[in-house]
Amino acid sequence: MIDVRFPTALQIMLSLALADRNSISHLSSAELAKSLGANPSFVRKLLVPLVQSKLLRSQMGKAGGVRLARPAAEINLRDIYCAVLADTKIWAPRTGIPKRCLVSSNVQGYFEELIDHAQDAILSMLGHRTLLQALIELEIRENGKRQRPSRGHH
Repeated sequence: MIDVRFPTALQIMLSLALADRNSISHLSSAELAKSLGANPSFVRKLLVPLVQSKLLRSQMGKAGGVRLARPAAEINLRDIYCAVLADTKIWAPRTGIPKRCLVSSNVQGYFEELIDHAQDAILSMLGHRTLLQALIELEIRENGKRQRPSRGHH
């Protein structure tokens, strides 16, 4: 099964960064779930580690909701990834392989090392991108769509 916690958490954080930019003080989990087209229960489960990691501030009550705990320029994508996935590895090595030849005797250790290197590369790349940069990239994509002439209409 494909893990969608990080992409969904990133979408939550981007939505809150946009809300902050538009002077919207906070969004409820129901509002976030609706805008994301996601299950409200799943969104609430993702908000817990984001609040615990001090990426979001939560306000309880009828007028409650969540908002960014610090400016979007001070939150990197690695922070979000680590908050929702903690020490989850991107892949799992096969285990219980009978050691019958060069490959089967060494592949598990080799793959575990490969996983560690790939994980380090992902975390490094995510650490160099801020939430604000991601929001700006989305705006550039959106503006690019608007400026393209429609095909077939002369």
